Amino acid sequence: MRISEVLRAWKKILQGGTPSLSIEITRECPLRCPGCYAYGSDHLGGGVTLRELSDYKGQELVDNIMQIVDRHKPLHLSLVGGDPLVRYRELEQLVPLITARGIHLQIVTSAFRPFPLAWTQNPLVNVVVSIDGLQPEHDVRRTPATYQRILSNIAGQRITVHCTITGQMMKRPAYLKEFVEFWAAKSEVNKIWFSIFTPQIGDSLPEILSPQEREQVIADLRDLRNAYAKVDMPVEMIRQFATPPASPKDCIFAQTTTTISADLSSPITPCQFGGKPDCSQCGCAASMGLAAVGDHRLGGVIPVKSIFDLSFRIGRARVKGEAPAVATFQILR
Repeated sequence: MRISEVLRAWKKILQGGTPSLSIEITRECPLRCPGCYAYGSDHLGGGVTLRELSDYKGQELVDNIMQIVDRHKPLHLSLVGGDPLVRYRELEQLVPLITARGIHLQIVTSAFRPFPLAWTQNPLVNVVVSIDGLQPEHDVRRTPATYQRILSNIAGQRITVHCTITGQMMKRPAYLKEFVEFWAAKSEVNKIWFSIFTPQIGDSLPEILSPQEREQVIADLRDLRNAYAKVDMPVEMIRQFATPPASPKDCIFAQTTTTISADLSSPITPCQFGGKPDCSQCGCAASMGLAAVGDHRLGGVIPVKSIFDLSFRIGRARVKGEAPAVATFQILR
């Protein structure tokens, strides 16, 4: 990340905004993945689920998304779902409109259908393909987005592979190594990211890792990042999986990201998972990455998180019309 981008993000926070925006652009998805947080009963706080929301199509979806983008003016926008490629015709209009504003765009998909080569040739676009483990397990969990279909649909592209590590994967030694070996060998794969399955409070699911399995994941990822350049996860980030932020208010990612559901009005809180995420078992890669940034000490003395926390307070007070001038001076001098 460039210094100029950091300063722009900091300015947004000081003004009371959030530099990142995430939009579930559709409620529809052809997949029925076990443990999917987006379709959980509490994702939207209870009372209504993502599949029950009304959503938009066609020019109405394009216009409404762009209204939100122009209102929030994010530096980074993630389009998720459902699966965004359900609305691929609308995306073909949205991608050039969004990137023309200088916004970094991330499209998170199962790659169940092809997408334009122009997207991954655009330096402001990152297409992230979710892959749930090795082919035998993945194809069961994520049909119709099977390995065969993904490999066909990403041919000639440049994508990021994202894998959410589950308890089932960690029952087999060297599982993550086999996964990385397969995908790192593909010329279409630019980067590989890992998250750990994040449950809701009270969940009892086979996807949840035991404490010992979590420790093994951390050790495996440290080894894999050294052995494979495409594993794009700094060691400082991997270290955060051992002690994730204690709550959403302690999570820089949750505090810097506004998340909106498919009706384009319902906020998703307290973070992208919605509901009541078990922060003690959080495995969100974005959360861990920004937690690592927060732990960095400027000049070896001041934690960046302290500056973030003060900036959030200033921004919120500014929105209320009561920004403390002294605090603003202290943080800017």
